[in-house]
Amino acid sequence: VLFLQIVHILNMTSAKIVSFLLHPEESLHSLQNRIEFETGISTGNQELLLETGICLDPRKPASQCVIDGVRGWDSYMVYLFDKSKTVYDGPFASRSLSDCVNYIVQDSKIQLPIPQLRKVWAEAVHYVIGLKEDYSRLFQGQRAAMLSLLRYNANLIKMKNNMVSASQQLKAKLEFFHQSIRLDLERYSDQMAYGISSEKMLKAWKEMEEKASQCAQAEDIGYLDEQIMALHTEIVELQKSPYARRQGEVMESLEQRAIDLYKQLKTRPPDHAYSDSTDMVKIIVQTVQSQDRVLKELFGHLSKLLGCKQKIIDLLPEIEVALNNIKEADNSVMQMQGKRQREIWHLLKIACTQSSSRSLVSSSLEGTASTPAATWLPQSSSGSTAPHPLCSLAAPEDGENFADMIRENVNYLELFSSILQEVRQEQNSMMVS
Repeated sequence: VLFLQIVHILNMTSAKIVSFLLHPEESLHSLQNRIEFETGISTGNQELLLETGICLDPRKPASQCVIDGVRGWDSYMVYLFDKSKTVYDGPFASRSLSDCVNYIVQDSKIQLPIPQLRKVWAEAVHYVIGLKEDYSRLFQGQRAAMLSLLRYNANLIKMKNNMVSASQQLKAKLEFFHQSIRLDLERYSDQMAYGISSEKMLKAWKEMEEKASQCAQAEDIGYLDEQIMALHTEIVELQKSPYARRQGEVMESLEQRAIDLYKQLKTRPPDHAYSDSTDMVKIIVQTVQSQDRVLKELFGHLSKLLGCKQKIIDLLPEIEVALNNIKEADNSVMQMQGKRQREIWHLLKIACTQSSSRSLVSSSLEGTASTPAATWLPQSSSGSTAPHPLCSLAAPEDGENFADMIRENVNYLELFSSILQEVRQEQNSMMVS
């Protein structure tokens, strides 16, 4: 018997406790099926919280409900919430009176013998203590809900910080991109008259600028930020609320009064004296009224906690979508930036190629103009170029130099033609891209 594991489930929707004997290696899903049979709450809507606000892990066995501690496993409680409800209709009816206690409540002035009165009052004290303990357990359930809400809020803050950071990075990249493309368009317009031009590339750059303006919509997270800040304010107000703190001082005082009254009765000798139960019935009535009041406040506060938690659950997917949109816009901006830079370097390559081809043509023309003069006008020993009828005839060695010159010029012409062909192909490919 000492090694049996029993889990006590406090149903916060009905304020009733159900207990289950755990089978060895029983899964949490199996326990939830048994809870559904007892409470009517489907397994999909069940939320089982420990006192620390931690939700039970479905991957672990059901024995996680039982935690060895100072108080012992028999007094540990697991709190059951219905996720389909955010408003709880408490307060609920108090625990039922026993027959003998109900007897004196119906007629508090009835005279009973002292021995019999001791038994009735003992049950009355037990009833008053039970009302206070019922409230204490429900308050622990409310506290577990608050701790669970704070865990969800911490996750919300983490996701919000990631979203804000990503939005700020996107904003900075968009500003840099807009400034860069404006400068590129200005410089491109300046050199179009004497440099390289491509209508398709110019159109593509302007489309990039428009697309970047559309990407700026992803960085607009103001509407989400406002909702999150309003929710934070609401949570802080719930934490500061007096209903978030224990309100059982009156019930504890009434409990002590009932115990003292019973002790006074216990000291009376068990003679044939009789006494009524007026004082004890007053304590019972005041305790029931106090419990009704504090439970009404407790369940009202609990409904607000659960409402805030549901708002967080609804916000998390929206933040996830906004974060994905920001990441997609960021990737799009970086891809456009890379494409534009590659096109700029492509233009630079074409310009360098054209410059080198012009230098080759000019050097070739200079060589053609100087070489024939040196060949056809041979110098005399005195340094003069006096014409001679035979001087115009090419010697065998001069004929070989002339042939070499022609072959060299032909080679230069072929090289120049190949360079021009390559430049045309690169320009056509750039316009197509």
